[in-house]
Amino acid sequence: MEEKIILAAIEEFSRQGLKFTMDDVAKNLSMSKKTLYTVFKSKDELLTAVADYCFADIKRSEQEILLDPNMDIVDKIRSIIIVLPERYKNIGLSSLYQLKEKAPNVYQRVEHYLQTDWDATIALLTSGMAQGKIRKVSVPVLKSMIESTIAEFFSSNVLLEAGLTYEEGLDQLIDIIMSGLIIKEEKA
Repeated sequence: MEEKIILAAIEEFSRQGLKFTMDDVAKNLSMSKKTLYTVFKSKDELLTAVADYCFADIKRSEQEILLDPNMDIVDKIRSIIIVLPERYKNIGLSSLYQLKEKAPNVYQRVEHYLQTDWDATIALLTSGMAQGKIRKVSVPVLKSMIESTIAEFFSSNVLLEAGLTYEEGLDQLIDIIMSGLIIKEEKA
């Protein structure tokens, strides 16, 4: 029941952004609002569960990237930094900046997720440097750059002002970073 409600909330977010209501979620599921409130006591609680669910999906996607034998280290680095499971593409994530104002507790939760559990990414970066596939850089500085940029996507309307979706913003972020990281082959 909980997962069905979370998925319905994601669907409503896709349609309406953060303007969706608990009533919208209940109607989506053909259930009473009273039943919905027995599972989630508030929209804030539901949004927190949605954030937890989404980041668990992201962690699963990260594992798929790490275990993919068909990807080289550079492709894995590129993919893991901007990992976004397919179900979250094109659902209007560029409007998540509203979280900071409308659901500050949920925003703090998202911010926490963005700042933690970098072990796999750091291991890939370190390995890529050791293999000579990417140039040596300060991993803490790079981590800070990525974290800060993604946090900015979640805390301001920079993407909307730029006319970009969240996915397009991530693609530009990784293109800018990787163009500066990839070692260019010297001509003989």
